[in-house]
Amino acid sequence: MAYQEKIRKRSVLADLIILAGTVAYDSMGLKTFGFGFGREDIWGPEIDTYWGSEKEWLARSEERYDDLDDPSTLENPLAATHMGLIYVNPEGVNGVPGPQKTADQIRETFARMAMNDEETAALTCGGHTVGKTHGRGAVDNIGVAPEAAGLEEQGLGWSNPGQDGKATNAFTSGIEGAWTTHPTTFDMGFFDMLFGHEWHQVKSPAGAWQWEPVEIKEEDKPVDPTDPSVRHNPIMTDADMAMKVDPIYNEYCQKFMADPEYFRDTFARAWFKLTHRDMGPRANYLGPDVPKEDLIWQDPVPAGNTNYDVAAVKAKIAASGLSNEDLITTAWDSARTYRGSDMRGGANGARIRLAPQKDWVGNEPDRLAKVLAVLEPIAAEAGASVADVIVLGGNVGVENAIKAAGFSVEVPFASGRGDATDEMTDAASFSVLEPISDGFRNWQKQEYAVSQKK
Repeated sequence: MAYQEKIRKRSVLADLIILAGTVAYDSMGLKTFGFGFGREDIWGPEIDTYWGSEKEWLARSEERYDDLDDPSTLENPLAATHMGLIYVNPEGVNGVPGPQKTADQIRETFARMAMNDEETAALTCGGHTVGKTHGRGAVDNIGVAPEAAGLEEQGLGWSNPGQDGKATNAFTSGIEGAWTTHPTTFDMGFFDMLFGHEWHQVKSPAGAWQWEPVEIKEEDKPVDPTDPSVRHNPIMTDADMAMKVDPIYNEYCQKFMADPEYFRDTFARAWFKLTHRDMGPRANYLGPDVPKEDLIWQDPVPAGNTNYDVAAVKAKIAASGLSNEDLITTAWDSARTYRGSDMRGGANGARIRLAPQKDWVGNEPDRLAKVLAVLEPIAAEAGASVADVIVLGGNVGVENAIKAAGFSVEVPFASGRGDATDEMTDAASFSVLEPISDGFRNWQKQEYAVSQKK
């Protein structure tokens, strides 16, 4: 079947949302890195997703940090600083401006999304090179949230009776203004604006904290989105000011300003990563614009060999002296990291033999090293991948245990897994897959005490 037919049958809202954003960047002058179809839509709320324990939107950040001055104490597996936000508070920590404190939170939040400092700076600066914020008017005039709105709102909520069909009256965050002189062109205007002016804190028309230039030429101001004869001050959020104040982010900004083409490429790649990270291996992407380059964050795995004698390999494993427990445990540990939300982890790639997985407490490093020392030579001699042999070892252990109970069962097996290398593995980003408990093995990484409430 041609890919066009596959795309036609699989075009879903999730794909179209991301495609629309990518096309928007293309239309504004950015050469984007690529795009892949292949996402899926869901038709109900994900009730098993943990968004935090707060009972209200935008509750103070202290409710999800052990120590607000130490961003690393943000509760796992959360990344956003508040319930109801996707990144950090654009006004500052708990809505109080302070660019360096905001920078520290940005670094932790984006690190939990597997973004490094350069990618984070590129996404922030590139994302705010175009577009504007919306906060003209009083927040009290905005309607209630979708869940509380009446049926006539059709699930939309936050009605804005004062908008009157004019873009200038739009209301979302409460911060108001564009970042650059030309907010519909992808250029270097964000850097020119941020580093070419001194900034001070002001309140938006809606009462939100934002930063505006102390002085700026009239011709450098962005025009009103409805009336081009009117110009307004540009703005920066606290997160934008963090790019200037934080020495590490500032260094990357200087690098971008010195090489605009490098900035464009870095942002395009970071945007592609941001919008495709949860799709798993590149084999899941569809369409003519899928980049041919394997990217380390896609957890690439080379194709494995299928042309070997499976029965002979099983016989060698059975005669190796490894116990059923050793074989089953290693296979289980190799497979249990698989995460359905983004298809990371799992047995394919045999990354259990690489850092950081080989050193995880839950993988029992001493036992693991002993088992791998036996299985790896068997794999090499047979021409099979270590990933396949680990799984076959688990099958042998299960079959032997069943046989010892007086029954005979052959566990199904499909060959073809490959073996990843250290160079194919973004070790730092794998830390989020480390198990902290395992009901199958009746194990937990640390003891938890639950107090009884009287």
